[in-house]
Amino acid sequence: MYKCIIVDDEPHAVAGLKRYIDSVPQLQLVKSYTDPLKALIEITAGEPVDLILMDVDMPGITGIELAKEVRQKTDKLVFTTAHRQYAFDAYEVEADAFLLKPYSQGKFIVIFNKLFPQKTGDGGLTIADDFMFIKSKEENLRLIKVNYGDIVAVESKMNYVQVHTRDKSFLTYSTLGEIAKKLLPREGFLQFQRSFIIAQEYIEYIEGNTIKMVTGTKITVGDYYKKYFNEFVDDKLFRAKRKG
Repeated sequence: MYKCIIVDDEPHAVAGLKRYIDSVPQLQLVKSYTDPLKALIEITAGEPVDLILMDVDMPGITGIELAKEVRQKTDKLVFTTAHRQYAFDAYEVEADAFLLKPYSQGKFIVIFNKLFPQKTGDGGLTIADDFMFIKSKEENLRLIKVNYGDIVAVESKMNYVQVHTRDKSFLTYSTLGEIAKKLLPREGFLQFQRSFIIAQEYIEYIEGNTIKMVTGTKITVGDYYKKYFNEFVDDKLFRAKRKG
């Protein structure tokens, strides 16, 4: 279990981080602060932790200044901010990562996995984990083995989720949030809409803000996710160099 602390003067940002932390079984929130000066006093006097998640732009003392005083109290330091220009200053105080607000749950989990890679076995190798079992509502709750590599999309449907593969779909009693804990940390799964998680491997085409999957399913990108969607498209877009 990794112990962590949040320091952010915005209560809604703290609440969002708490939800993300709750989705990671290996993370335990020890304390959260909206007052950076109180954080300075208590963190300095307290026990070391594994991770501090800290905003940069705060009143009284900036996150950069605070980090200089408490850096020795944490193994990993992650800055969270809406201002990209602070990135250089963040690494000046040996920050391990930089999360640009607003960031998704998937991005948070990716950063966590990079900072704290999960290793098992005597040889230090990660044990293969390439499938999950789901209880199929249509098949009397039979446990169906679903390979992660076969999943095209997962769709939220009230108290159920529909798991779409290339060949068939399965309805199971769960929430998208529960499925997200398994899928979003894995490379290749994306969330650009509240009701869907998709596998980038099975995207057929993108037209405007609409994504069509190979199964025919179409997903409209949600407003909250447009920034991440645009970054994804920009990263994958092939641009031919014109001869000038």
